[in-house]
Amino acid sequence: MSTQTSDLNTSCAAPVVGVIMGSSSDWDIMKNAVAMLESFGVPFEARVISAHRMPQDMAEYGAVARSRGLRAIIAGAGGAAHLPGMMAALTEVPVFGVPVPSKYLRGEDSLLSIVQMPKGVPVATFAIGEAGAANAALHAVATIATTDDALHAKLVAFRAAQTEAARNMTLPA
Repeated sequence: MSTQTSDLNTSCAAPVVGVIMGSSSDWDIMKNAVAMLESFGVPFEARVISAHRMPQDMAEYGAVARSRGLRAIIAGAGGAAHLPGMMAALTEVPVFGVPVPSKYLRGEDSLLSIVQMPKGVPVATFAIGEAGAANAALHAVATIATTDDALHAKLVAFRAAQTEAARNMTLPA
């Protein structure tokens, strides 16, 4: 497990989730996915793989993802946001897309790019920004937990804690 959440291009000995992003500027959003994976003890790797600046690296990453043991890929990108869709076209590993807020359109352009995939090339698309990154990681955890009893128990405990926290909320006077 990586303990260097501030460092991009981190990797565990045997990652099961890839967290990729189009640029290092996406880290402020994507570190929320990494934090969630760390909280569940899910081995991951985090790296920059640009669809536009590193297309051959992207193709190689997708081609070998499954054989390297990846069970999910969380791909975050802003603007044209081609990375999640292209990754889904390159691998049979499930891809979870995170729209990263862009300077001019607040991430709405990213959201539309990621969610509007052609039939047969699915990307599970999440909310724009931090919540989307955290939820993409939770979705990856839930997917992996279908065949991992220990991880399933952690997910059940997480959800129970959320429920209890909501029950204990009080309204301001």
